[in-house]
Amino acid sequence: MPFSVEEYQVAQMYMVMKMQQQNTAGSEGVEVLENRPFEDDEFGKGQYTSKIYRLQSKAPTWLTKFAPTDALVMQEEAWNAYPRCKSVSSILTFVVISMVATGCLTPLQAVIRCPYFTKFLLTIETIHKADNGHAENVHGLSKEQLSVRQVEMLDIASDANDYWSYIIGRSGFDFSQFQSEMTGRGPLLEGWQDQCNPVMTAYKLVTIDAPYWGFGRRLENALLAGERALFLQSHRNCFAWIDEWFGLSIEVMRELEQQSDSSLNQKLVAASEEDELVT
Repeated sequence: MPFSVEEYQVAQMYMVMKMQQQNTAGSEGVEVLENRPFEDDEFGKGQYTSKIYRLQSKAPTWLTKFAPTDALVMQEEAWNAYPRCKSVSSILTFVVISMVATGCLTPLQAVIRCPYFTKFLLTIETIHKADNGHAENVHGLSKEQLSVRQVEMLDIASDANDYWSYIIGRSGFDFSQFQSEMTGRGPLLEGWQDQCNPVMTAYKLVTIDAPYWGFGRRLENALLAGERALFLQSHRNCFAWIDEWFGLSIEVMRELEQQSDSSLNQKLVAASEEDELVT
């Protein structure tokens, strides 16, 4: 990312807020149950959030054979003490995570389990570093873990598209032609990571285990592809929207979050009341 680590905190908050608004319409979207400061011995001071995600229409067709569409709901708790965070989510089914776990959510560590499939586990751990993406083993993995780890470099300037890019949605920005008016950063040409200043990397460790005969491997591959597309799009948005968030303080962002949370909940309440009138 062409940011400092400090700038990324604001960029991420703004991106999460805006993507939640974009993905909330009708009876689907994000409901914010709590958003408040917290302080404890483990994380120190930070922000606690509790949210419910309803994104039924984004699930692949084959998934609905294993769970009813009204069960495609996820509840998430997050303790965000940037740059250290933790999220614990319980979901009624699983592939929804590939659409929201890192785009609309803010945690640097996520642990997701599924009551429908008790053996299923997905974890996402993130470390942010002020470098160009070439650090080795930033997560401190063992030799055994390193032997099965697969490393992928996601370039926000890439214009690659696939099925999950279509499902998640993709901005039309061409970063080879884009330049921020406020910062002068860009365009992002080949090899930009080695020439950009500031530059930082979000190192994401994704671990998936779905030990189910017949569809476990398909599920794991779908989740990895979904996470990859979401990581890419959400971080593309961070840079595409730089002139909207650059210069904002954390305090201002907290105020905007509160306004956005209220707006999200009002949208869902209005849609629910409309559905009741129709029925």
